[in-house]
Amino acid sequence: MPEITPLQLKERLDRQEPLQLIDVREPEEWAICNLGGELIPLDDLPKATPRLDKETPTVLICHHGFRSAQALMFLQQRHGFTNLLNLKGGIHAWALEVDPTCAVY
Repeated sequence: MPEITPLQLKERLDRQEPLQLIDVREPEEWAICNLGGELIPLDDLPKATPRLDKETPTVLICHHGFRSAQALMFLQQRHGFTNLLNLKGGIHAWALEVDPTCAVY
């Protein structure tokens, strides 16, 4: 599975590389801590897929990386996306490794 570490993601964000961030957590989780991008809960992903950009590198985000891995597989296998990365360890790893102001839950 193609992955990106929190530190690699931070470097790419700092360089202002074009990235599509898709967070597949629930709104309550998003409210605790988020990296921006677009909130599309995993259950809503099938109906939101047509509006996603297949060309822009896309980073999928969840709490620990499991739901985002499911989203990645869905987008790859069902919709032919090829430019996807799973945030390794999810927002939890981001909070521990990159941004200590991000709440851990």
